[in-house]
Amino acid sequence: MNIKIAPSRWYRLIPVAFITYSLAYLDRANFGFAAAGEMAKDLNITAKTSALLGSLFFLGYFFFQIPGAHYAASKSAKKLIFWSLILWGGLAMATGMVSDVTVLIIIRFMLGVVESAVMPAMLILLSRWFTKSERSRANTFLILGNPATILWMSILSGYLINAVGWRWMFIWEGLPAIIWAFFWWQLVNDKPKDATWLTQPEKDALESALQKEQQGLKPVKNYMTAFKSRAVILLCLQYAFWSIGVYGFVMWLPSIIKAAPDMSIVRTGWLSSIPYVFAIIGMLTASYFSDKTLNRKAFVWPFLLIAALAFYGSYLIGTSNFWLSFVLLVIAGTAMYAPYGPFFAIIPEILPGNVTAGAIALINSLGALGSFAGSYLVGYLNSSTGGFGASYIFMAGSLFLSAILTMVAVKEREAIRKQPLAEGIA
Repeated sequence: MNIKIAPSRWYRLIPVAFITYSLAYLDRANFGFAAAGEMAKDLNITAKTSALLGSLFFLGYFFFQIPGAHYAASKSAKKLIFWSLILWGGLAMATGMVSDVTVLIIIRFMLGVVESAVMPAMLILLSRWFTKSERSRANTFLILGNPATILWMSILSGYLINAVGWRWMFIWEGLPAIIWAFFWWQLVNDKPKDATWLTQPEKDALESALQKEQQGLKPVKNYMTAFKSRAVILLCLQYAFWSIGVYGFVMWLPSIIKAAPDMSIVRTGWLSSIPYVFAIIGMLTASYFSDKTLNRKAFVWPFLLIAALAFYGSYLIGTSNFWLSFVLLVIAGTAMYAPYGPFFAIIPEILPGNVTAGAIALINSLGALGSFAGSYLVGYLNSSTGGFGASYIFMAGSLFLSAILTMVAVKEREAIRKQPLAEGIA
């Protein structure tokens, strides 16, 4: 596939998608820094309640994935994300104003609800603008908003909490999403045919390339038929176990580092940012070679296995050597993030366009359940055991299972590609 079709797509859409997802991730991940700061003390939050609050976002995130993705696919991803930006920015700012734990629980749940459709809607949007040979990289530039945001958020949040407290951190970090909503509305189009910044030959060439990719895939009757696909079921389980490791790591890394002797919140912020520098490099490298070879499997499961081994190694070292344990956590963080682009490129390659949105939402929903389990159980294990060893084993085991499921699911994918799709998922 000629990747020079309408090159303006890359510098017009990718930066906008990146910033939008970055803001979504900012408003869900900064809770970990507030928890490591003074929020728990100010609101009389116990360790177990803090674990629940950290994970409750993902419960709201789980319930509204499929309805949101269906709206994005059948109506408008642009409109859905516009209102989501405004609402999640407002809820993030409201987090800094609460004085009651019950209200905080409601806000965390609603934040998950509002953000639930953003990821699948973005993936659906990009699948309408980028071809098969570009999709892993396009997805990766979107999802780079995750580690890139945590990179600068870790540093900024540490300084903000130190300077103005956790309340103003939430307020200042929630406001940009509301402002950005209006830039999003002006800069994005749902489909190439709506873009005034493309020439008609560019629109025709892109639409032709995308339609050609769908010719080998027979339409599936409905979402439920697609959901019964063995490949989709396996990918749901794979992503759930993967997400346990990722969000256990994201939510509790600041607390893990802060527990080291003589560790200030500012220094915690700097150290927490390091894994995400390497994660960005890993994601860009994996997506480049995945698109170049069109091999998705080889750029997913090996990284997950490395992450599992790194967590296990950190468990073996324990508290005897903080810096060696920290290096292994950096390796784990890098390896967990690297496969995102190739992974989300798999789905449009095994399913026709009429059910891709639902499948992405279902897989992401199961990922949200994994994220809930990772955020809650890692926090629970840390508080119950008084250390981090049990949670390292838990994350290592989850990532190992994810690596195994990837190999099985991709074998199933290859089998499906050798037969008519309607037979493969019946």
